[in-house]
Amino acid sequence: MAVLYKAELHPSKLDLINAWLPGRPWFAGPVGVPVDRLAACRFDDPAGEVGVETMLVRAGDGPIYHTPLTYRGAPLAGAAAFLLGTSEHSTLGTRWIYDAVGDPVYAAVLAAAIVSGGGEAEEYIEDEDGRQQRREPAMTVRGSGVPGAVAARISVVREVVDSDPAVVVTDGAQLHVVRVVGTPVAGATLTATWPGATAVLASL
Repeated sequence: MAVLYKAELHPSKLDLINAWLPGRPWFAGPVGVPVDRLAACRFDDPAGEVGVETMLVRAGDGPIYHTPLTYRGAPLAGAAAFLLGTSEHSTLGTRWIYDAVGDPVYAAVLAAAIVSGGGEAEEYIEDEDGRQQRREPAMTVRGSGVPGAVAARISVVREVVDSDPAVVVTDGAQLHVVRVVGTPVAGATLTATWPGATAVLASL
């Protein structure tokens, strides 16, 4: 279960993505056109410490970019190269926002979803009084694996090749994360569905 807050975030996630995206080697434009969020969903961190979001963004009629993010309450050691920036959350305080391919929590939950045929977390909005209301996600995801199957344990990201797809080498598995939606990947997959479209976002 992912609990979201009715809160302000400065700078916003899209502000950080817009500053970070043009510098990626797989960025294909358009230049100077800010991206909008097309669809997104959350994953559960079993420890309940790290926010994990899979987001699709698009600028005008340009490509759809897959920009998975993780949100942390403290810096992730050794991951400065993947930091988009910090943001002030009006409820949670300072949040460190990372390109998720460099975060072992993302790698672990992604591998688990692929192997077990899992999907996105249920999302709940919490208001100022602590009441929670379920929210339908703007996107669903599903792994191609078998319910009950268990992925190899992942605790360290050893190397990331920032290509399309990104190659994420961990202590338990090697993942391929699509950056420009439509890029083909092989193996067991995670497939996303959002209004009017479906696409593979990652493989194992």
